[in-house]
Amino acid sequence: MSTGALNEGNGPGEAQQLGDGPVPVNGHNAQDVGLHSKAALHAAALGSPDFDTAPDIESGNGPVETADDEELPIPKRNIDDLRLPPPHLADIRWQLFEVREPIELKIDEFERYWPYTDNVWVRQHRAGTDRSGRVTTDYYACRLQRPTYTPRKADTARPDGKPLRKKQTREGGTCQMRIKTVRTEGACPKYSITKVGDHEHTHDLDHMDRIKRNTIVMEIARAEVMKGFMPASVFTIMSEDEEKLAAAGGRYLNRNDVRNASQAWRRTHGDQLAVHPGYKYDHGNGIIRDEEAAPAPLPPSTNSTTMSILDPALASVSAATLTPTSIHPTPTPALAPNALFFPPSSRPFLTPYLPPPTPPCPLIIPHITLSYATSLDSFLAIAPSTRTTLSGPASKALTHYLRTRHDAILIGVGTALADNPTLNARLPSAGGYGGLGWDGQPRPIVIDPSARWVLTPQSAILQAVAAGRARAPWVIIAPGCSIAPARLELLKHYGGKYLGLPDLEKGYRLSWEAIFRALAVEGIRSVMVEGGGVVVNELLQPEYARFVSSVVVTVAPTYLGTGGVVVCPTRNVDVMGRPRPVVRFRDVRWEQVGEDVVMCGKLGTVEVEAAGVGAPDGEARVQDGEKARAEAARFTT
Repeated sequence: MSTGALNEGNGPGEAQQLGDGPVPVNGHNAQDVGLHSKAALHAAALGSPDFDTAPDIESGNGPVETADDEELPIPKRNIDDLRLPPPHLADIRWQLFEVREPIELKIDEFERYWPYTDNVWVRQHRAGTDRSGRVTTDYYACRLQRPTYTPRKADTARPDGKPLRKKQTREGGTCQMRIKTVRTEGACPKYSITKVGDHEHTHDLDHMDRIKRNTIVMEIARAEVMKGFMPASVFTIMSEDEEKLAAAGGRYLNRNDVRNASQAWRRTHGDQLAVHPGYKYDHGNGIIRDEEAAPAPLPPSTNSTTMSILDPALASVSAATLTPTSIHPTPTPALAPNALFFPPSSRPFLTPYLPPPTPPCPLIIPHITLSYATSLDSFLAIAPSTRTTLSGPASKALTHYLRTRHDAILIGVGTALADNPTLNARLPSAGGYGGLGWDGQPRPIVIDPSARWVLTPQSAILQAVAAGRARAPWVIIAPGCSIAPARLELLKHYGGKYLGLPDLEKGYRLSWEAIFRALAVEGIRSVMVEGGGVVVNELLQPEYARFVSSVVVTVAPTYLGTGGVVVCPTRNVDVMGRPRPVVRFRDVRWEQVGEDVVMCGKLGTVEVEAAGVGAPDGEARVQDGEKARAEAARFTT
């Protein structure tokens, strides 16, 4: 007799070991089929129709991890977590596997997605919590940092009840990739995940899914068995939607995995298991759908408030605890009522004016985009300190799309005081509006030399931060500016901070070059400057226009009249004192967006775009970058 795969039609790779297992009955291993009584064996041998309804128990041949008297953890997942997975699960698992860029997740998002990758990452050590008690750092290494199993001699004793390992060493080489997770408490707690060192994975995610199953997949399997279903039946149910199973990391799940996940529990409850309603055991094909049976009832989470759980230990657990709705409030996040939509078909004309996918290295200053809305008579607002809406719905959505494509959004203190802005992006792809974490949400930057902008928990921007729909602002202040400790603490609680610049320009004004350099040091690769009047007019001056890479101006079909805030840079003259144009855009394109007209153009010189501020050579640019980092480190509050 040759070795045959006895998986009841439920997956490859579960071959019978000749001479090691029970005597096959009707071509099936009595242990795999789950026959414990002589009556069941006899029924199977005779091909009795009662076999389909006979108790179907798989014996404890897998590794036993829990003693009989040890209390088993109550599963918090069930099959609905596989049928209704979190949004974009496959993509997010891949991001958490690669960690190519820093990832920020809200606490509930981290707890939702991280267990799907615990077959990849193993915590090495906890660095601890900082003095404030708000920041906790953990370091993780790839599971393949070293062979998981050390070679053992055949006669090495194993703990009672545990069989000898079939694998002595894990396949493949090692992987030295490491990451760290930083949990930050505050108004909107979060996890930050960053790569440590230069090592990359030596394998792909599929390889990890093949050699190790994650916690979610195994817990779903255990929970289904604990509801009274035999492992072979659970495996069939879990394998029905292969795409969702693969997205959850269970592409290589087999029946032995289900048996091992429920091994300890089945030692005391194994004599009561059966197939799922609407399924049956078919000789030679394993567990299949019973086309003649009545339709199976809907999952407990959709048609009842209680679950039929075999294990009495689960009797006190409500259905909500075992349904995915308690872990994932909704399969698809609900969109905020004020979300905006900018269709993909309307975006291509903006592409040449957006920040480059790969910024220059070293980065001296970020890509600067100057964007504002103006009337036909070039006014930003109808009067100073008066909030004025100029953009129509379509061009407003365009502005929010631009925000999602920049790391930061910058305004002056006058705009902050007049508008009480939220400074966020309200597209469905942005974090808090349908996106993950803070994806697509720019960092608000407020130029406030004298610290006049006083924030309170009622400020619109801090309320948006607390709701997870905006990032906390950074406030740039002048050297020597004194701020009350309570204000510092409040902004820090929400995740923001004050940035003190090292020096001033003539006339006691902040240096735009120093501002942009400081932001580059903080990791900001692109900035969208939105106003107000003082900021826009200054950046259109020849001495600063060289920093501006792109310009996107929305012109509304309206006149505001005299007395407002106007876009009109100071007159420029040549060496002979004759007036000349202040600035002229190049590569200009006009596009109608709704009732408005949008003008896009480029402004900064080629040298500035390619090499930051036009340093004479690469070595000088590196030195300038190191100097800027040192200055920012000294004056960051």
